[in-house]
Order: sequence, then C-alpha cells, then structure tokens
Amino acid sequence: MLTDSISDHTARVHGEVDLAQASVTAASLLAWWDEHRRAGIPWKTLPNGEPPAPDQDLDPYGIWIAEVMLQQTQLAVVGPYWQRWMTVLPTVDDLAASSLEQVRLQWQGLGYYSRARRLHEAAQLLVGRPWPRTVEGWIALPGIGRTTAGSILSSAFNTPLPILDGNVKRVLARLQAHPRPPARDQALFWSWSEALLDAVRPRDFNQALMDLGATVCTPRHPACGACPWHGSCAAYAAGDPSRWPMTDAPKPLPFQVIGVGVVFNAVGEVLIDQRLEEGLLGGMWEFPGGKQEPGESIEDCIARELQEELGIAVKVKEKLITVDHSYSHKKLRFVVHCCEWVSGDPQPLASQQLRWVLPEQLTDFPFPAANARIIEALLAQS
Repeated sequence: MLTDSISDHTARVHGEVDLAQASVTAASLLAWWDEHRRAGIPWKTLPNGEPPAPDQDLDPYGIWIAEVMLQQTQLAVVGPYWQRWMTVLPTVDDLAASSLEQVRLQWQGLGYYSRARRLHEAAQLLVGRPWPRTVEGWIALPGIGRTTAGSILSSAFNTPLPILDGNVKRVLARLQAHPRPPARDQALFWSWSEALLDAVRPRDFNQALMDLGATVCTPRHPACGACPWHGSCAAYAAGDPSRWPMTDAPKPLPFQVIGVGVVFNAVGEVLIDQRLEEGLLGGMWEFPGGKQEPGESIEDCIARELQEELGIAVKVKEKLITVDHSYSHKKLRFVVHCCEWVSGDPQPLASQQLRWVLPEQLTDFPFPAANARIIEALLAQS
C-alpha cells in the first residue's frame, strides 16, 4: 500500500510513492465507494438522477455553485441552499443578470458573504464563454483556488486532477501518520493526493476520498473497522488515529462587545445601513453600532457609534436582546438597545447607504446571521 512504499521520514518529506501500490490503494477505495457512496448530491448526478459514466460530462454551473458553498460549509447545510439557488438562478446567465442584492438574498445564512459577491463577479466574466477546462482557467476567476478548481473539473468533466480539502488532508495525514500539521507541508500532501488519483475514474475517486473523510475517517471518532484502508494506515497501526492530523496549538479567539442601536423614527420605521464592499460581510445590511471601549457603558457606546457612523443623536432606551456569535477569527457579543432618533440627518459616514424601513420589510434585505435573532426579537415586539 501507499504507506508501505514510504520507508522513512525522508521519503515522506520528498513525497516518494510507489505508483503501482498507489493504484491498488485507489482501487480498494473505489470498491468501497461503489457500495457505500453518499447519495443525494444532485450536482454530482445526471438530470435523471443516475451517476455519470466516466465518458459523461455534468453541468459545470451547478457544481461550481456547490463547490463555492462548500468552501466553508458542510454538505448537509449546503443542500437546501443549493436547491433554492438553482431554482432562482438556474444558469450562469441568470446569475450574471441578477443584482448583487438578489444574489446576497439567496446566499443569506451561509456566511462568508464575499463568496456570493465573487460568484456574481465571476458570472460576468463567464457569460458567452465556454466553461474553462484547465485549473489555470478556473483560478483566474474570483474566489477559486486549486482545490475548488480541481473539484469542479474532475466532477464536471472527469478530468484527472487531485483535490485537497479538509477531509482529504485528514485522511492522508492519518494514512501516513504525518508528523507535522498539513498546512506546513501543502506540496507534499498535493503530491500524495495526485499519486493516489485513479486515472480512469478521477471524478469518483475524489468524491470517494471526501466521503471517506466525512463518514468514516471523521475528526474525533473514526470508524476504522469500516475503512478500506485501515490495513495500510500508519495512524491505525499506531493505535490512536484521532491523534492525527497534527495541529498547532490554537490561539485564543479575541472577544469583543458590540453595542447596536435599533433606531426608530416617528412613523415606526427603523434605520439600517449597508456595509462597505470589503471583508467577510461586505455589502450586507445591518443595524448600526460598533465596539465598546474600555470603561464605556453600552448605552454610551451606542450613542457614540451612531454619532460617529451616522451623524445623528439618539436617546438610548430599553435593551432588546443580547446575541453571542462566533466567527472563525473572533467571538462577538451584540448588546442591542432600542433607540429614539433625536436629531441630525442620517448620513452613511462609514457605510454605502442607509434606509428607513418598516420592521416587516427587514426580510427583504440580506443580513448577516447574527442579525437574524435581532430581527426576530424586533418583530416579536412589534
């Protein structure tokens, strides 16, 4: 097996593999997958629901949308979003012709909203052109890296290209009992993924590798007895596969308190603003507010932030809700108060634009996930 072909640490570092043994390893995985494949992935099947043969192509559009959704989101979560997206925006022409606001509404709830903006940008470049058939052609588009490009091409056209997502890294790290975090040896892991790839069925092999990581070689409790590779897995032989992949010590996530103002005018409308087109939440709508300074009360924080961001004076009133929300890089606590607009003409001093809207109209705008609970609390109070 592949593990047997790498005799020592030096061989692992240089990615030396026995291609004949790699072929046997790939064949055993495909045999397992033919019996245990994950069903119900619509972008990986023909229109009649049947799996494609090696010489049959699939529609790259649906695969592209799914792969971008899957960059930061699990398959079980992506499914309903993908179905909704394909109903509203079934072709690249439809995506290109839609407004960015419409696209964001379809994306709402998936997080990492810059992905939606990049899909929209890429659609403008793809209209009227044939689908790219090379990794370089896909990487030239916004929001596409090597793994996403390889997955699109192998899934749509059965192109023999490797992938290296989180599931694949975990499987390969355990197969080799690799002594370092995968992120430190990306080139080596790419070489392993490429060496294992089945040349006739790359589409199926890549999916099998992902399915193995998602259903058997899981992060905490791998089901090694069900794994077709456990006989050649160095981590299994070591007795505790969950020790791999190796990781660097995690850094504590910074914590911030955000004061948020739900500002009402005399006719019961609330004020919302649209974020600048930058960062993970670029272009999304939100209730105005900002970070609480040391020693500052939350009421003073909200009043100050609304003066700085909107140029208005408000009377901060009762608390509406507190929402804790975690991102990959920080933890936030949103402390939300209702506010009465006192004076000043609202201006988008730190945003794209402002709107006064009735509470029941808030669902017409794409908001980040943390704001959904604020909206629920506001509608429940109305």
